[in-house]
Amino acid sequence: MSEIDINQLLGEMRTMAAKAAGGAEVALPEADRAADFAAMLRQSIDKVNALQMEAGGKAKAFEMGDPQVDLAEVMVSLQKASVSFEAMTQVRNKLISAYQDIMNMPI
Repeated sequence: MSEIDINQLLGEMRTMAAKAAGGAEVALPEADRAADFAAMLRQSIDKVNALQMEAGGKAKAFEMGDPQVDLAEVMVSLQKASVSFEAMTQVRNKLISAYQDIMNMPI
């Protein structure tokens, strides 16, 4: 599996956020940036959780014999949940690595 480029991902997220805000980049105070990052991280975790819950629900419905859920749909949702969890794990690893680098810096 290929490694996710965090800087590219963050750049894309900033571009989408700027487009959503009307194209104008607004300089946020440091407190708002921290709150923004925390909110973004929380939303990402919630999305991963929602994908996993959805995949689990589809898998259970398929196992119970629901005729409206086919195997391909179940497999796609399970793979989406797996990929999103892997991406979240990679982001967490990068954050921990950055934190450890900062903590090891001499004052």
